[in-house]
Amino acid sequence: MAELRWNPMIDDWTMIASHRQNRPQMPKDYCPFCPKFGKVPDYDVYAYDNDFPALSQNPPETEFPVTEAGKRLYKVAPSYGKCEVILYSPDHTGSLCLLPREHIVKLVNLWIERFNAMASDEKIKYVFPFENRGDKCGTTMPHPHGQMYGFSVMPKKIELELNAARKFKDENGQCLFCAMVEEEVAFKKRLVYENDTFIAYMPFFADYAYGVYIAAKQHISRINQLDEKGKADLADIIKVVLGSYDELFDYKFPYMMTMHNAPVNSEDEYPGNDAYFHFHIELYPPMRSADKQQFMASSETGIWAHCNPTAPEAKAEELRAAVDKFLKSGK
Repeated sequence: MAELRWNPMIDDWTMIASHRQNRPQMPKDYCPFCPKFGKVPDYDVYAYDNDFPALSQNPPETEFPVTEAGKRLYKVAPSYGKCEVILYSPDHTGSLCLLPREHIVKLVNLWIERFNAMASDEKIKYVFPFENRGDKCGTTMPHPHGQMYGFSVMPKKIELELNAARKFKDENGQCLFCAMVEEEVAFKKRLVYENDTFIAYMPFFADYAYGVYIAAKQHISRINQLDEKGKADLADIIKVVLGSYDELFDYKFPYMMTMHNAPVNSEDEYPGNDAYFHFHIELYPPMRSADKQQFMASSETGIWAHCNPTAPEAKAEELRAAVDKFLKSGK
């Protein structure tokens, strides 16, 4: 079964994808992402259709298991969209942060290529590149890779960000994210790393202990607006921030990396969104210390009332030290 089901309590859709229960754990003697096993060609970076997609451009017929009265409560829609796997490197035991910067630029170009390809489908409204690293984030394949989803409906968090950004722009005449970047550069204590094009910082309102944001210093709304210098600087800051995570406690630090771009094919619903939405990356590591996991428990999950048990300014200081350690290591 694969379909979208409407939750009337929060005006949002849930992806129902029961076939994903069958996706495999990584066998010890086989990896579909390694070229030597024949599923993928030799590559530096590579994208291919997910074998167990939650969304498809040829979705199955929907079901509607409700009573007649239930039809006034619920809606169902085809699980239209696109799901791709993005392979970072043929090195099975590698990590994104250990790749040379010039290799990561190839990955940035692949993200842009696949972003543009998904955006060319007028039914797709939002393109979402992301990575889950480590079994604490649900990863079943340890080979370094990410994913990219194309959604036919606007994800709820992006809808909230869009509405907040549009309101701020209307009231202040400035992009919300540009204002946040200016504040963090001026305040300095939450900065983690910066280069010519991007800053990495702990947000004032961080809900994860080590939840870094990466944002462009100048206003761009989507990753495909980066010039060659911007691509190189994005590769640099991703490498350094993720490398600093591994230096924190000297092990492969789990994280969720989520790229937030302005929507596509959505000008009717979100007119002028290029002007008020700003490309940025949000990182969510599930650890709050070397051996303690930060669980999204009842208040966080049940009512979205987040509680961070740490101070963002203190964690930014830790991460700055980890950045220095990573840079000195020459990795």
